[in-house]
Amino acid sequence: MTNSKVHDKFNRPLQDLRISVTDRCNFRCTYCMPKEIFGKDFTFLPKEHLLSFEEIEKLAKAFTKLGVSKIRLTGGEPLLRKDLPTLIEKLSAIEGIEDIALTTNGVHLVKQAKALKAAGLQRINVSLDALDEETFKAINDRGVSPEWVLKGIDAGFEAGLQVKVNMVVKKGMNDKDILPMAAYFKEKGITLRFIEFMDVGTSNGWNFSSVITKKEILEKLATEFDIEPVEQNYFGEVAKRYRYKGTNTEVGFITSVSESFCASCTRARIAADGKFYTCLFATNGFDLKELVRNTNDDDVIYERIQSIWQKRTDRYSDQRTEETVKNRDKIEMSYIGG
Repeated sequence: MTNSKVHDKFNRPLQDLRISVTDRCNFRCTYCMPKEIFGKDFTFLPKEHLLSFEEIEKLAKAFTKLGVSKIRLTGGEPLLRKDLPTLIEKLSAIEGIEDIALTTNGVHLVKQAKALKAAGLQRINVSLDALDEETFKAINDRGVSPEWVLKGIDAGFEAGLQVKVNMVVKKGMNDKDILPMAAYFKEKGITLRFIEFMDVGTSNGWNFSSVITKKEILEKLATEFDIEPVEQNYFGEVAKRYRYKGTNTEVGFITSVSESFCASCTRARIAADGKFYTCLFATNGFDLKELVRNTNDDDVIYERIQSIWQKRTDRYSDQRTEETVKNRDKIEMSYIGG
């Protein structure tokens, strides 16, 4: 059921914590372009700059006091972080955490899915921007075939994880794959979510003309499928959800560009180096790493996080214009993890 409580635009509850466990990745995605910046010579964070599992656990406990019940592990590519199931076990044991998920490019799921599930992971979102071999290889610039990702998706499903697939749609790049992706995952019974190409960071060549909106994608889907809207599950649910008629299989839309959802955003983000961000499109973060390394007082950590969240006024997607896009330096998706 949808939460009927009315929330002030600047007083949104904190429910969902995104934690980037590494800035390293296997290959580039739609948001990590161009290759001149995120290529083979890209400089990653030294190990000592990353939050340890114990530091992540300490921060997660503080966030639960503010209402967080969901944690999503991101990257980079989180499956490149050594011994990740150990972290998942620690987070699963925290009182108040009801849901642990992970966003991945899926390449390492064949080897790790069972161990992740056994550690307490419940859900995975797998990024896949095309089924077409040529298109997908052009995007990732590593010669990685979509078949590698599809095998990972199957492995996650077989391990008992709830699986969703995320497709970032960019006009002229992979929009021809909208219908093939829909047909493939409808047949599999796996939720596919179309994500509007967003101006995350300043390096992915974003402009309004590259965006294919939810309305346009829906119109394209309607040429092949009968779909119907699904009621929102909870306050702060980001995806606009639909269902293929006569099935339980859903398709969703993340509409940050065409239908912003700032007023209902309940997400906080921690980068791999401990910077705390209250918005995906933020320009500056708040350093929690030094705080968590220099105090054993959990109340001090809690009070600092609470103070930051209570003062948030983020409304970037509400206020996005051609000029704000040009004149704002935002954190990169490769750093914040989505």
